[in-house]
Amino acid sequence: MAETFRVYRSLEEVPPDFGPSALTIGNFDGVHAGHRKIMRRAAALGKARGWKPSVLTFDPHPARVVAPERAPRLMTSPEQRVGMMRHEGIRQVLILPFDAEFARIAPEHFVERILVDKLKAKAVLVGDNFRFGHRHAGDVRMLERLGEQLGFATEVVPAVTLRGRPVSSSAIRHAIEKGQVAKAARMLEAPFGLEGNVVRGHGVGSRQTVPTLNLDTPSQVLPATGVYITRTEDVENGRTWPSVTNIGFRPTFGGDSQRSIETFLLSPLEGPPPSRIRVEFLWRLREERRFDSPERLKAQILRDAGRARAYFRRLGKWTKREQLTY
Repeated sequence: MAETFRVYRSLEEVPPDFGPSALTIGNFDGVHAGHRKIMRRAAALGKARGWKPSVLTFDPHPARVVAPERAPRLMTSPEQRVGMMRHEGIRQVLILPFDAEFARIAPEHFVERILVDKLKAKAVLVGDNFRFGHRHAGDVRMLERLGEQLGFATEVVPAVTLRGRPVSSSAIRHAIEKGQVAKAARMLEAPFGLEGNVVRGHGVGSRQTVPTLNLDTPSQVLPATGVYITRTEDVENGRTWPSVTNIGFRPTFGGDSQRSIETFLLSPLEGPPPSRIRVEFLWRLREERRFDSPERLKAQILRDAGRARAYFRRLGKWTKREQLTY
């Protein structure tokens, strides 16, 4: 029987049996390799001690309240993060509304009233740069001291590094916006993806080049303009296709003022067209550029498709032989 998974969106929703919990705290944008390491440790600790692996996170991002000018563009929605947390063995998530009143909570009160009294934490797992409370006055040393006083263990999980540099949400955003989607995937331990509704395009592709699915996404972080090897999923029923995706401004057709995301499926679209898709970015093929005619653009798209098919053939061989994953 599968364990129950629960999401709470306020302290008032938290039940008396939330604990005992093995709790990790943070924003977790992208749920990258470092985040996953902490969550897997919480899950392992929970299994060993009989505690519930849990996450406390915030919406909106605290910086949007205390320093809007420094607030990061987010790669994932709270709902997307929750799905990835569940995959790592987390059993319950509290998404706490963050506002100006909450930002004024003293670190000691945050720990005693929320972590201990409400969430009944027996272990709190954090990264070594963890800060909390009003004006970020609380740090790991304070958390350890309060844990000794209030009866929970503090565990500091070392950062994950890639080629000697710590993995972070800001580093991943930078890689994505530079078009380095394969590098981002290594830091995320999964391909970066965009999700949204399929919308009507200009109709030029189906008449003059190749038919595409046009994605409208609320994501605040987009890959650099260019052509990418992608994998496309129908969110509603799980159908997937290998694909090629162009992000850009359609310069061959006069250029658009708004960036478009157009995906060409490499295998037949059987059944009804999807209304909502997720596009995962695997490899950047080339920059977007202007062609002299739609015919030359179509020829290039077909060359891109050929390179993408070769990529998927290699990926299939590697996966079977070495069990490689992102």
